[in-house]
Amino acid sequence: MSETPPRLVYDDDCGFCTWCAEYADARGEFELVGFEELSPDQLARLPDDYENCAHLLTEDRVYSCGEALEEAVARLESPSKYAARGLRRLPAHERIRERGYRLVADNRVLFGKVARRDPPARQ
Repeated sequence: MSETPPRLVYDDDCGFCTWCAEYADARGEFELVGFEELSPDQLARLPDDYENCAHLLTEDRVYSCGEALEEAVARLESPSKYAARGLRRLPAHERIRERGYRLVADNRVLFGKVARRDPPARQ
């Protein structure tokens, strides 16, 4: 019996976040779930402030913010997975990872000028 692909939960109203989620999905096995699409069971697994960052839901764990990005990148079928795995070996990598994540997340409008995927219009 194969394991269910991890669910990558992201802000589907953000063009940069959508681009990042689709980038990961094209290079790995993920189920993409936008904030607007969360089921009650998925929502119950997330922290109260879940809209502050991305999350990766596996069958037995919830990764949030920088940790979610690190774990998602480590699962990609691309050379970038080695960077994520190498980051884990650095002293205080959690602090570096979370600061980096927050820097990008807080400036996603700027990053969205370089890479973005506009979500489909909702009815």
